[in-house]
Amino acid sequence: MASVLTFPHAPMKSLLALTLGALAQCATAQTPATNLMPDGSRDMYLGLGLQSVPRYEGADQQRTRYLPVLQVQWSNGLFLSGASMGMHLSNQPDLEYGPLLSVLPGRGVDGVATAPGDIGSATLPGLLPPGAIKKPDTRNRLVGMNELSTRLSYGGFLNVYLNRDLRWTNSLLYGSGQQRRGLRLDSDLQLALNAEVASRHSLSVSAGLSLGNRAANASQFGVTAEESLRSINAPYEASAGLKDVHLGLRWNWKLSPSWMLVSSARVARLQGTAADSPLTERPLQYSLSSALAYRF
Repeated sequence: MASVLTFPHAPMKSLLALTLGALAQCATAQTPATNLMPDGSRDMYLGLGLQSVPRYEGADQQRTRYLPVLQVQWSNGLFLSGASMGMHLSNQPDLEYGPLLSVLPGRGVDGVATAPGDIGSATLPGLLPPGAIKKPDTRNRLVGMNELSTRLSYGGFLNVYLNRDLRWTNSLLYGSGQQRRGLRLDSDLQLALNAEVASRHSLSVSAGLSLGNRAANASQFGVTAEESLRSINAPYEASAGLKDVHLGLRWNWKLSPSWMLVSSARVARLQGTAADSPLTERPLQYSLSSALAYRF
């Protein structure tokens, strides 16, 4: 995920870039900094770049995707940031909170067809003897798994400025997973290092964790008995709890008053039942991105 993060008293508003096609790998929902613009004004960014992300969360292979950058922020507190929308309700400069909506893309099988009539498409577990269903001869662990369709998650955010450069961010979103009952909490500490770098550059580092309820973790990392019959994965139950811990680095380079280069790196280590899932080929996940953005 590429984003620009600035804190109060910084010369520019924050820029948050979300990858519309890779949000399944980037579950954290983030918000722009408090809006201090004059009434009736707006701040808008558009851009395009590239992002390298895991093929799916827990995958061993990476994919390179186009990275659309979009942020619009209005003086009334409403903001649109990639596939997320929310509104700042606080008037306090050291406290941010409000409602948040986020569109989460689904998880397919990377081009492998799973149309009705394919392997095990309508088979109920227990009706056929063991070995009656031929499992696919492939190393793609998503073949035979139920696809995760696009979901609209909703909830809120709460950010607290512990000092001028340190911000504690939290988002709670509900509605992910097969049954739309997934609940996920993301909590991070973000430190701005703007004073340590040149005037045209801003740098921030972050550390945090992600937790999910049983519905969220089971949809992403669990394997049902039916899915086991038609895939190479053994049945597996993923429980509620810690999903991952992660570190992030964000760098933005102001090329001109209107143009900016936005880059980021993120490393996450899956934890608990997410790390032990048969779908997880590599618990250590990373993503890199860079995009050129224009401010209107």
